[in-house]
Amino acid sequence: MDADDFDDEVEEKPIGFHEMGLDDRILKSVSELGWHKPTPIQEKAIPLALEGKDILARARTGSGKTAAFCIPVIQKILAAKTTSKEQCVKAIVLTPSKELCNQAFKNITSLTSSCSREVKCLDISPQMPLAAQKPMLAEKPDILVATPTRILAHIRAGNLCIKDSLELLIMDEADLLFSFGYENDIKGILGHLPKIYQAFLMSATLNDSVKALKKMVLHNAVILKLEESQLPEAAQLTQYQIKCEEEDKFALIYVLLKLKLVQGKTILFVNSVNKCYKLKLFLEQFGISACVLNSELPVNSRCHVVTQFNDNLYDYIIASDETLLAEPDPGKQKKVFKKDREYGVSRGIDFQNVSNVVNFDFPETVDAYIHRVGRTARGDNQGTALSFVSLKEMPLLEVVESSLSEASASGETVFKPYSFKMEEVEGFRYRAKDAMRAVTKTAIKEARLKEIKQEVLASQKLKSHFQDNPRDLQILRHDKFLHTVKNQTHMRNVPDYLVPPTLKKIGHHGGQDSRKRSRSSDYTGPSRGQLKYRKKQEDPLKSFAFAGLSGKKKKKK
Repeated sequence: MDADDFDDEVEEKPIGFHEMGLDDRILKSVSELGWHKPTPIQEKAIPLALEGKDILARARTGSGKTAAFCIPVIQKILAAKTTSKEQCVKAIVLTPSKELCNQAFKNITSLTSSCSREVKCLDISPQMPLAAQKPMLAEKPDILVATPTRILAHIRAGNLCIKDSLELLIMDEADLLFSFGYENDIKGILGHLPKIYQAFLMSATLNDSVKALKKMVLHNAVILKLEESQLPEAAQLTQYQIKCEEEDKFALIYVLLKLKLVQGKTILFVNSVNKCYKLKLFLEQFGISACVLNSELPVNSRCHVVTQFNDNLYDYIIASDETLLAEPDPGKQKKVFKKDREYGVSRGIDFQNVSNVVNFDFPETVDAYIHRVGRTARGDNQGTALSFVSLKEMPLLEVVESSLSEASASGETVFKPYSFKMEEVEGFRYRAKDAMRAVTKTAIKEARLKEIKQEVLASQKLKSHFQDNPRDLQILRHDKFLHTVKNQTHMRNVPDYLVPPTLKKIGHHGGQDSRKRSRSSDYTGPSRGQLKYRKKQEDPLKSFAFAGLSGKKKKKK
């Protein structure tokens, strides 16, 4: 996009939170969150927002864009409270998905922890019926967080009136709002806004849809385009690629996870929901548990999965990042499952402390790759991205590599080859083929239906129970085995003879039995079973043999 499409960029001198004129209650919350200094986007955006300017900010995923608009919104509301006597809705935060609504709400709640009585925030994303949210809106919270569809629905239902009170409009992940089909909803909302309001647009890219939103929403906006790469530098994010055939991908992921070659919290990305369950059922046979983040599941379940993943309850999440989530084409065959339009995984969801992103299926666009890999190496943390690339996917890899190399300051190749010899783990390939035979289309369909039924039960039927027993909710797990394939217990352990010698040296023995044997490999005496047998034989009450006076045992006839 040409630079002429946007206003001039503004240079600001970096300053700290305490130099921005923020309320002490906000500074206290920032300190409790452990934020020692603002990120580049926060340094530039917060002072401009406090001056009352409209802002269009482009910064990469994980750069702190959410706090860049949350802090000035809270500051302005606190300042208005000193003179205003009437409670009213002053700010609306629009996001493209329910998960992002939940995330933005949590961020605002954290930043208002020291002023929660003064600043009230409400998440009205489509988790409850309109009628159930009407009493909440009657209290006129200061900040509303929702998808555009839900805000417009409440306006048309007469539950929400913002014509005279709204002062701030924020659109997070603005480049996704149009691609998720919210264009008409946004136009409908703009018709109910006051003539004068301040607006912020936050986005990871500046594409045509953002340009259209800018013309619709912003007035004399300041454009902040940080001079930074779309992904962290190589010192923080290491990107690997493995060239392998499509059928070898399953054997490869089995080896990497079972032998602990991939360590830490990991997100496994595939290109479809069916593939999610195919991979889950495959790993299940080897005793490897993983969650599926599926758009068909209730939003409460999805948010709960992310929360527990962030709390280190799960190590592996399997996700698909489909962006075309509108209703199925009526010209095509009707699908059994209906996807949630207000859902998206690869963008914006705040997965915390993710060590690895594995592209089991290589993403189809450069943006999809950037947003997938952006789930790791966030903030100051280190991260690794590993991509499996089949022969058909090689053109996609070349496009991504070319784009990232051009954006890189050094222009060097961003992908490193992952040193792995498939011939060393030939034995694992046979096991993988056995496991794949059990993962039939019927098993996948049954698994999807079974998990949906389980999650709907946990999300709705047990809602009142969880309210009374919050500890039960904490132990509710989403990575349970679905058991729609044949259970082969011998597949869960890795015999020593399958482990390559190079991996034995570094101690990566994946099976439980191999670890037990390795601890006792230096012991040459009788085994525990042999000692137990000898003891039994020496006990006449158990062996039914009496040595007699001569000391010789008499066998039982």
